[in-house]
Amino acid sequence: MAWIKTIPYSESSGRLRDLYDRVKGPNDNVDNIMMAHSIRPHTMEGHMAIYKYVLHHKNNTIPKWFLETLGVWISHLNNCSYCLEHHFAGLKRLLADDQRSQSIKTAIEENNISIAPLDEKQKLAMSYAKILNDSPSSLTKRNITDLRNAGFEDGEILEINQVCAYFSYANRTVLGLGCSTAGDIIGLSPNNSEDPDDWSHS
Repeated sequence: MAWIKTIPYSESSGRLRDLYDRVKGPNDNVDNIMMAHSIRPHTMEGHMAIYKYVLHHKNNTIPKWFLETLGVWISHLNNCSYCLEHHFAGLKRLLADDQRSQSIKTAIEENNISIAPLDEKQKLAMSYAKILNDSPSSLTKRNITDLRNAGFEDGEILEINQVCAYFSYANRTVLGLGCSTAGDIIGLSPNNSEDPDDWSHS
């Protein structure tokens, strides 16, 4: 599940058990990316807070399926199959269009966003995401101006930026600690966006 020691739900207690109870899915299942934090529970708390507030908050205005698409894209660029599998399942569920979801995934896997069934505004956001991931120091104010001119409000630009930054963090957590999907239930997520403190996965 990971290259470092982890504590399964059945052996957890105290603060760790409290956090596991907040993030667990059916049958007390805890995703391996969360379990990787188990010997330092405070880092799990920080991870879940930024994940929930960045990707699953009611005040976001960009559709959640597109935020998941950005996450799948960043995960592909970082060769993080763990996050790609989990979040493509979330994208597919949210979009509720299997054919379109698969076409988006194919475009991502081929590194060819131009063929994705996305509008030009969304494709521009995907291009920004790639630059932010691959060569962030090359970004300039013009990139933000282009997003603004395409129709994104500044708050939405912040949402795009933060989702990309979060996935870079998550990808490096997974890849750096050797997390696998073994035992995970693929595609669970904290679906209650109305309550930022509800971390339960379903």
